[in-house]
Amino acid sequence: MQGASWAEGLRFGFGTLSVLRVRVERWDRAAAARAMTAAPVVGLVLGAAAAGAGSLVAWRAGGLLGAVAAVGVLAALTRGLHLDGLADVADGLGSGKPAEDALRIMKQSDIGPFGVLTLLLVLLAQIAALAGQFAESTTRGALAVLASAVTARCALAWGCLRSVPAARPGGLGAMVAGTVAPAGAVAGTAAAALALAALGLFDGSSTLRLPTAVVLGVGCAQLLLRRCVRRFGGITGDVLGAMAETAATASLFALALLG
Repeated sequence: MQGASWAEGLRFGFGTLSVLRVRVERWDRAAAARAMTAAPVVGLVLGAAAAGAGSLVAWRAGGLLGAVAAVGVLAALTRGLHLDGLADVADGLGSGKPAEDALRIMKQSDIGPFGVLTLLLVLLAQIAALAGQFAESTTRGALAVLASAVTARCALAWGCLRSVPAARPGGLGAMVAGTVAPAGAVAGTAAAALALAALGLFDGSSTLRLPTAVVLGVGCAQLLLRRCVRRFGGITGDVLGAMAETAATASLFALALLG
């Protein structure tokens, strides 16, 4: 298979991970590898939009509403894709059923009690953490939004490592599973951490906190990945979405705890 260019990978990434209208020229595993490696770029763009909206609302109406606006914009820009995956994975893991039955539960369109509870807690955690950041300053809040969005997309590359199989044939999970080299995942995460460290210069207290939040967020997502691989036999698109939300939430927790 002919290798895909980074431009083709970015189009694949924006076309699958956002509502932004782009022309996806290639839909194959070569393009998927580029897309998942470059996914933090998607997070940077979506995070910037959400950070801008959150900062504007926080400036006019307070940190709590600013946090709600930021989380809402991110959900809208992704059609709630990652949140849906999180709910489905929670239902699958919580069902206690064999892998085949759990995967069937995850594929259903309805949301069960485990999914509802998980969504509620995760959204509350994200909003509470961001409200605290916006209460300090709009700059700190905006950087927290940006860091969480980028960290979420860094986690995707780790979920698509060549050592991680697909749990079932078909779907986005099977398309991207096993496409990313470990060096690509490391490079993408390191580049994201360095970029956030540079942006943290706008708020000196965030210079080290932001890269640390990226590392901790990705680490928590990998713990979920290991659990899902043992439970389901591999990844699905839902697992990747759950990893993204886990990474985002963990990064915000880290920023709040690091003060």
